[in-house]
Amino acid sequence: GTLAEPQVSVDATYMGTVVDLAMGNEDFSTLVAAVSAADLAETLSGEGPFTIFAPTNDAFAAALEALGISAEDLLADTETLTNILLYHVVAGKVMAADVASLEAATTLQGADIAITVTDDGVFLNDSIQVTTTDLEATNGVIHVIDGVLLPPAG
Repeated sequence: GTLAEPQVSVDATYMGTVVDLAMGNEDFSTLVAAVSAADLAETLSGEGPFTIFAPTNDAFAAALEALGISAEDLLADTETLTNILLYHVVAGKVMAADVASLEAATTLQGADIAITVTDDGVFLNDSIQVTTTDLEATNGVIHVIDGVLLPPAG
């Protein structure tokens, strides 16, 4: 069959996994390093599909500053790192059009992310904005976010 034209021109569907897609984007180098440090690259290269809310390098830098820790410290603490990263991943392929009808999404970490849609855009846990949507890969979709989601303590 023929492929439908994508709604947004972001190189159509990337013919690699969500991990490959992130690795090919320099804005995600911190995320890619974190995924590697947490040993999640293989998991996230699996069949999926996965929906990943991907923080940019700037988002990671701001979060680390707010938490008062260095990137090296975070990457060394694989348990915390894994918890944080899995809190950015939802099983299944949730496209932007579907996000608007959801109030929450359960992450691979186990806790839910609250989803709020306003005139200003889509927000996760009331404070983190989705800035780019529907970057499709063979095993899922990436939505770019402007902050790092921290799982609820517990």
